Amino acid sequence: MKTRTNRIVLLCLVALIGVTAQAQKKDAKVLASSKGVYLVGAPNAELDEETGMKTVVWHKTEDRNKQTETLWAETVPTAEDFNFTLPKSPKNGLTSLCWELTEEGKYTVLHCYFQMPADVLKNFWLASDETGIVDKETGIHYRAIRSVPDCWGKYFAVKASKGSMLDFQIYFPKLPVETTEIAIYGVPNWQMRGRNIKLKRAKEGNPSYDVLPTFHTPRLVKEEGKYHKDDADTWVAYTDAHLIKPVKEGTMALWRTSEATYLAYAKEQNWMREYFGVHSGTVLVDESGNRYKLKELVGLPIDRNFWMEGYSGDYFALVYVFEPLPLNVETISFMEPDGEPFKAWGANWDGQAAMGLDVDALRQNQSLFEYNKRKIFK
Repeated sequence: MKTRTNRIVLLCLVALIGVTAQAQKKDAKVLASSKGVYLVGAPNAELDEETGMKTVVWHKTEDRNKQTETLWAETVPTAEDFNFTLPKSPKNGLTSLCWELTEEGKYTVLHCYFQMPADVLKNFWLASDETGIVDKETGIHYRAIRSVPDCWGKYFAVKASKGSMLDFQIYFPKLPVETTEIAIYGVPNWQMRGRNIKLKRAKEGNPSYDVLPTFHTPRLVKEEGKYHKDDADTWVAYTDAHLIKPVKEGTMALWRTSEATYLAYAKEQNWMREYFGVHSGTVLVDESGNRYKLKELVGLPIDRNFWMEGYSGDYFALVYVFEPLPLNVETISFMEPDGEPFKAWGANWDGQAAMGLDVDALRQNQSLFEYNKRKIFK
């Protein structure tokens, strides 16, 4: 947590409630996924005169479509074997969605999972001629071929039991094995209007543990008094943090060892004396939903506000120590809950979330966190 700034990451959607879907065909190869199930706002269900059933009329997505008749989707697959937690009965005004990109035979298939907010859903939109994949390295387009159900370029309606998870599918040409980073366009209800996605590809060699560097431990300059969250004079103070060269605040790096997982988080110091805090409930969550608890914060307290003294313009690292990650984990999500409110100027202990982080990419950031002794010219 860095106070005086709003640091929580909202991923276009409202709340993470579960992880990792496994509802595609058994022989499908997962290339990417949303890494979670998200709650999104849905119109309230009302009794429909046409069907006599509780119905949600979805908000209009594509204004260019002028159709007047309702297209009923007769056959919509449902996802039966999910491995994530879903609310059995969605609350009025909310529903759940997620997605997976898979390789199935000669096709690349985008599975767009959607939990029915009522027994009837009307005015829904899936895909159209706008829908396509672009290889970010080559610029080659892979345009969508068809959808399941057959609702191409049209609003449609569907009947299914409230709470069931529908498996809308969009088929593309098979992506080459060399393709590792893509953007997906034209799937608006899943926030895909140019969404950048890194694909999972088999890596050569066996994964290994990292050599842990020596982190510069902050130096205590003022002992903690009788701590009270609302009295800044009782907070402990430190200086001489693990300084790094300037990077974008929030940049992370990761080291895996057999005993623990170390995650360095870049902070920018905007004042010569600034307060921070880290919640003990901070966790890492892998692509299978396994959680890795926070064990310590190198050289600093947890669940307490503390002062960091330095120079405005310093960049330093908070080093989180979590339970060890298995070597086969490929992606993690970093989640820190809100802290307890406190009284101070600019008081703010908002939580933060960074979802679907590639472990290898984080490990490649290790050099960004080498200790960089401050140099001053006057």
